[in-house]
Amino acid sequence: MAELTATIFNIQRYSIDDGPGIRTVVFLKGCPLRCLWCCNPESQHGYPEVSHNSSLCVRCGRCAAACPAGAITMEDGPRVDRQLCTRCGICTEACIPKAMRMMGEEKTVSQVLSTVLKDIPYYEESGGGVTVSGGEPLAQVDFVCELFRRCKEKSINTAVETCGMVPREAMEKVYPLTDLFLYDIKQMNDEKHIAYTSAGNKQILANLEYLTKVGAKILIRLPLIPGHNDSDEDMIAVAREMNRLGLDQAELMPYHNYGMGKYRQLGLQYKLEALERQPQERLKQIHDIFESFGIDCKYIK
Repeated sequence: MAELTATIFNIQRYSIDDGPGIRTVVFLKGCPLRCLWCCNPESQHGYPEVSHNSSLCVRCGRCAAACPAGAITMEDGPRVDRQLCTRCGICTEACIPKAMRMMGEEKTVSQVLSTVLKDIPYYEESGGGVTVSGGEPLAQVDFVCELFRRCKEKSINTAVETCGMVPREAMEKVYPLTDLFLYDIKQMNDEKHIAYTSAGNKQILANLEYLTKVGAKILIRLPLIPGHNDSDEDMIAVAREMNRLGLDQAELMPYHNYGMGKYRQLGLQYKLEALERQPQERLKQIHDIFESFGIDCKYIK
């Protein structure tokens, strides 16, 4: 039987922000949400995509000449017609300065594991391990489960960063193999959640409650998006839900627009360009709200 594969867009070694200790983070493509502030737009679709970095491009036209679908034009370009593009990757092979490249590639469990295993000494020394992220990694849950099974054979700690917008069956499959869930909460109000992420939050909250009932170790993660989910009312709603579920640890992630360049490379528009990070005084106020509910929280990048 053929080995399981997944579409991976990055494997980041030596991470210290995605679970305890030093970790290897495996980023899988595909996500059911379309958050306005998404900093990894290359993660949204579950298939490889062509990106174009204009700062590397010399406008030689080799990519356009090579494209068998005629999807690339040089008028004010190169410009990639995403409707015509078949994602064959021929343009990236023709591009000498590597301005054109594929975002994402199919990898087997063994290929991913071979990278993970390189850093076992760091995991052992720091209490680290492997984290799967995305996108939404549990959209490819069978791959994640097989990777985690093989990690467990090597006594490697496992963590999942999830938005929770997956079928309950996915949670049931991965829970026995997962040491820590990094669980994103973006907005407690369902209508606002739909407006900002294109989907409601009922499944997300139901899966979170399931994980608490089965005794999973959970760390809540909250992206703080100015004017979207960072009001006192928003923060209190999250803190109250955490109290109800018996969760007492959270990581707060202040807004940034570091991913804006990726949107341009994929021919996409970033809708929050004018948004600015909260001032330090406001971040302290948010921290104090969670602390007042007995929740231990810290800021991460």
